[in-house]
Amino acid sequence: MLVPFLIMLREGLEAALIVGIVAGYISRSGRGAWMPAVWSGIFLAVALSLFVGAGLQLASAEFPQRTQELFEALVGFVAVAILTSMVLWMRKAARSLKSELQGSIDQALGGTRAQGLALVGLVFFAVAREGLESVFFLLALFQQSPGAAGPLGALLGVGVSALLGAAIYAGGVRLDLSRFFRWTGVFILVVAAGLLAGSLRHLHEAGVWNALQATVFDLTPVLPVDSALGSVLSGLFGYMADPNAGELLAYVAYLAVTLRLFLRPAASPTRAPVRPAAALR
Repeated sequence: MLVPFLIMLREGLEAALIVGIVAGYISRSGRGAWMPAVWSGIFLAVALSLFVGAGLQLASAEFPQRTQELFEALVGFVAVAILTSMVLWMRKAARSLKSELQGSIDQALGGTRAQGLALVGLVFFAVAREGLESVFFLLALFQQSPGAAGPLGALLGVGVSALLGAAIYAGGVRLDLSRFFRWTGVFILVVAAGLLAGSLRHLHEAGVWNALQATVFDLTPVLPVDSALGSVLSGLFGYMADPNAGELLAYVAYLAVTLRLFLRPAASPTRAPVRPAAALR
C-alpha cells in the first residue's frame, strides 16, 4: 500500500503542478476563456490512462500461464524504462519546466487557427505522460503484489496529490519541491530495481531466461517474503528471500548506474568570459 501511495503522490503532484502552471499562466495573461480547453485536455488524458490500464489488465487475465509470465516481465521492463527516464528527465527539466510550458502556451494560442485544439493537445500530452507512466508502474506493482491494498494506496496518493496541488496553486502551502522530487526519485529508482529483478524471475518462469540461476543466499527460514516484515521490504525495496545471481546482479548494477546519474551534482551553466575592453565601457 505504501509504495503505490508514494508513487501516485509523486506522479499526481507532477501532473497537478503542470496543470497549475498552465491554469495560472492563462489566468494571469488574461486568457481565462481558454480554461475549458485545459479541462478538456485533462479529461482526455485521464480517460486514455484509465482505458489503457483497464485494457491491459483485462487482456492479461485471459493469457495462459507462460504468456502471463511473459506479459508480466514485459510490463515490468517497460515500467522500469519509463520510470528511469522520467526520474532522470525531471532532474534536468525541473528548473526550466515552467518557462517551457509558458512558451508552449504562447505558441499554441498565438496562431490564427485551431488555437483551442492546440491548447487541448498541449495539456493532453503533458498530463497523459504522467498518467501512462503511472499505469505501467502500477500494473507491474499489482502483478507482483496482488490484493486490495495496492489500489487503495494508489487512490489515496492521487487524492493527497490533488489536495496538495490545489493548496500550492492557491498559495496556502509551500513545499520544497526540489527536495521532494529528489528523495522520491531515489525511492522510485530503488523500487524500479526490484521490478527489474522481478521481471527477470518472470522470464525464467516463462522458460526464456535460464542463465545465472544459482541461488546466492536463502533467507526464507529467517525472513520469508510472506511474513509481515518481508512483505514490507518486498514492496519497498523489491526484497527477495532467495535471489539468484542474475536477479542480484541486475538489482545492484541498475542501482549503481542510476543512482550515480541521479545524485551527481547538476552542471552549472557556463558563462562566457568578459572581455577587458567590454568591461571598461
